[in-house]
Amino acid sequence: MNESGVRLKKKSSPYGVKVPERKLTAQRPIERAPLPERAIISLHQNIGAASQALVRRGDRVLTGQKIGDSDKLISAPIHATISGEIAGTTMVINPATARPVEALVVASDGADEWVQLEPVENPEALSPKEILDRIREAGLVGLGGAAFPSHIKLAPPGDARIDTIILNGCECEPYATSDHRVMLECGEKVLSGLNIIRKLLSPETTYIAIEDNKEDAIEHMEDLIVAMGFKEDIKIVPLESKYPMGAERILTKLLLGREVPIAGLPLNVGVVVHNVSTTKAIHEAVVEGKPLVERVITVTGAVNSPKNLLVRFGTPLGSLIEYCGGIVGKANKVILGGPMMGFAQFDLGFPTMKGTNSVVVKEDTIVTEQCCIRCGRCIEICPMHLMPTLLAKYAKAGRYDQCKAAYVDNCFECGVCAYVCPAKIPIVQYIEMAKRELAKRAAKK
Repeated sequence: MNESGVRLKKKSSPYGVKVPERKLTAQRPIERAPLPERAIISLHQNIGAASQALVRRGDRVLTGQKIGDSDKLISAPIHATISGEIAGTTMVINPATARPVEALVVASDGADEWVQLEPVENPEALSPKEILDRIREAGLVGLGGAAFPSHIKLAPPGDARIDTIILNGCECEPYATSDHRVMLECGEKVLSGLNIIRKLLSPETTYIAIEDNKEDAIEHMEDLIVAMGFKEDIKIVPLESKYPMGAERILTKLLLGREVPIAGLPLNVGVVVHNVSTTKAIHEAVVEGKPLVERVITVTGAVNSPKNLLVRFGTPLGSLIEYCGGIVGKANKVILGGPMMGFAQFDLGFPTMKGTNSVVVKEDTIVTEQCCIRCGRCIEICPMHLMPTLLAKYAKAGRYDQCKAAYVDNCFECGVCAYVCPAKIPIVQYIEMAKRELAKRAAKK
């Protein structure tokens, strides 16, 4: 522990890999992206149920107005991200499920006229139910990638005792810097949101995990913790910069020595993990009354001017790339998220969503899958102690029951197995295929 008493000793993991960093935007301050002329707003931007439209073609909507909702428990409302007219509907592909979902098209009126927000003067006076209601109505989901509705995550079942909160500031994808900049430029909101979570869950311990390649963020958050009076309640744990250090299962094991059960969640072992951009959004929802209509996105790689942009959801990818000076060189691939766990996109008209934290443009070369040489590198590197080569073999042969028996559900698809594979086997894609087939079978029962 250092002199302030906030920073603990650095931890490292024996698993994972060192990937070449391309943090081109680490020192680029956040800029606001131009508002889109047409926002394509998907009605399914979370794990769980999709929303149903609350508006019709021709309706005028205001920024922040709720335009989609569901009566299902695991769901999150959708809000207009610009003001204008509902120009119709379209279909977009949900990157996480590869399934088409309905989207509303909003034609901008150029005014960006907001609904009347309802901030609170004294957040401490809010009851837990009032806090959760404000989080739910703001449409908050986890912004670290999973997009699980935040109000559900922050209301664990009655028999679940949460003793530890981990705030995830690792951001281990090699290109992304959006969370890094959020900590540097919006640290007060991040800590305010974290304190709201602490009020809801009453944990014994609260950690902020930040990789050591973000020393400026570590120092800044450390200073803020002291200045805001959280010195006794919140501790920072620096971590060795390694992929996939930011996975919640890895953080839970590394910081607390607790194994998350197969197909389970950290709450099963008394832990809740939240991303720093999520806690910023929690502050904005609870204190400012602001719905989730935008987030910071890193646009980087083979573009003329990589940037960190505050982007309204529904903005087409092509607009962001154009704002960053356009594509340079022979780049032929656009990835949502990052090269390790992201999703390649074939349409630059595809809109940003709540789960979009970065847009990476890069040149990709065609590789040929070869036969497994049984080197064992994927097994040695797997952070979940699985046998990825066996899972890929079973999936290729259609032996999905054997994939299940080999704990395929415990894979969180970090991609390190495929990264180190000398035979260039797309192991993660085979695992994803097996999971989809097993899910189909389960749904038919």
